[in-house]
Amino acid sequence: MAGKRSEITRERAQPSAKPHHPSTGRDPTASFIVCTYNRAEALQTCIRSIEAACRAHASMTSELVVVDNGSTDDTAERLARIAATSSMTITPLVEHRRGLAAARNAGIERSRGHILIFIDDDCEIDLHYLRDLERHYANGERCVVRGGRVELGNALDLPFTIKRSPHRARFTPDVHPGGFVLGCNMTMHREVAMQVGRFDERFGAGSALQSAEDTDYLVRAFQLGIPIEYVPDMTVLHNHGRSTREAIEGLHRSYSLGNGGLCLKHLFTAPWLLRHFCWTCRSAWWELWGGSRFDPEVSLSHWPIVYMNLLGAIEFARHAVMKLPRSPEPDQIKQATRSLR
Repeated sequence: MAGKRSEITRERAQPSAKPHHPSTGRDPTASFIVCTYNRAEALQTCIRSIEAACRAHASMTSELVVVDNGSTDDTAERLARIAATSSMTITPLVEHRRGLAAARNAGIERSRGHILIFIDDDCEIDLHYLRDLERHYANGERCVVRGGRVELGNALDLPFTIKRSPHRARFTPDVHPGGFVLGCNMTMHREVAMQVGRFDERFGAGSALQSAEDTDYLVRAFQLGIPIEYVPDMTVLHNHGRSTREAIEGLHRSYSLGNGGLCLKHLFTAPWLLRHFCWTCRSAWWELWGGSRFDPEVSLSHWPIVYMNLLGAIEFARHAVMKLPRSPEPDQIKQATRSLR
């Protein structure tokens, strides 16, 4: 495979012949939490990369918690086979409440590690991921939400949902929190998770607002005075599988919908989010007069962001006022999303 993949240190993904080790009663240092839905093949690749990284840095005790969010493919069967022969402790869970946020909450509750590592099921982690993570937590602050580099796993996919900056950075409200640290590669100490609390289940894939459960978490952490840090290592490869502009546009609209709900939720506690919406409106008007687009590389416009932000705010208000169950998105959201294609 071409592109950045060649720059990432990897070990060939091979099933381990070692038996599954039961818990010894000692809490592991790190808990990988992987939530999945109907991605059995990708999940298997993800798990093999985590196993390889754990073998490469065996001095750090680790476990893997896999939360199946109601898959209808052969995820359960594959996961059972992998867990039975893995060299690391793997805990399979089934969370029937729909949504990534609900699955992540279930993973946190079942995990035992001191450091929580959230990896998406369509990602592979670098062989030296744990070495990098241990160095950052040993030399830096412990009370921090930290995310690492995200590269394309397939050079044929469009450059979206990645983070390639070579510079370490701390979050400030001058930038939008969406994408500062990506939820597919996010870590924190358990004590930080206990301070911030559960993921808001109105947000995230599979929910009414489709996205932004990770961004909401960052905003809440920042409001508590917890730093948000990006580091240019702790690398994962994201095999997101979107190679067409249409696919990227659909994902872009989903992100904008969630961010609209996020802006209304934190209107009084994080008013700087509204400032970013105003800047987007200004950029959208400038775009009509020849100004730059939101993402010139993929040719994404500012206008769908404005529209979906407003729709997301309305949907969040509807759920908040009517106290609706936090369920999958209604048909009108799907129709509005399609109308912008």
